[in-house]
Amino acid sequence: MAQDRRLELHEVLCEILGSRFAYYQPPANVSMQYPCIIYMLAKIGSKYADDFAYNQRKAYTVTVVDRNPDSEIPDKVGALSLCSFDRHYVVDNLHHFAYTLYF
Repeated sequence: MAQDRRLELHEVLCEILGSRFAYYQPPANVSMQYPCIIYMLAKIGSKYADDFAYNQRKAYTVTVVDRNPDSEIPDKVGALSLCSFDRHYVVDNLHHFAYTLYF
């Protein structure tokens, strides 16, 4: 069931991109196409009652990578519910827009 939820997130991110260049925890040997979205599990938040976890929500680090510093893709990711902007940085002339997304 958790796998289904992650796949649902994948489809949302691909729809935002307008392509299939969304990568979940990609290994170093994957050749990526740009613009793309890289996302990975960051943490799992739990709510407890009577010492039992009754609700868990996963947080993902979602990074939009684009050559265009004025890309509209980060704005679309940032508009998702329970999403907050963390930072922007540039590596090898690629702009990285990092977000935390609870999904």
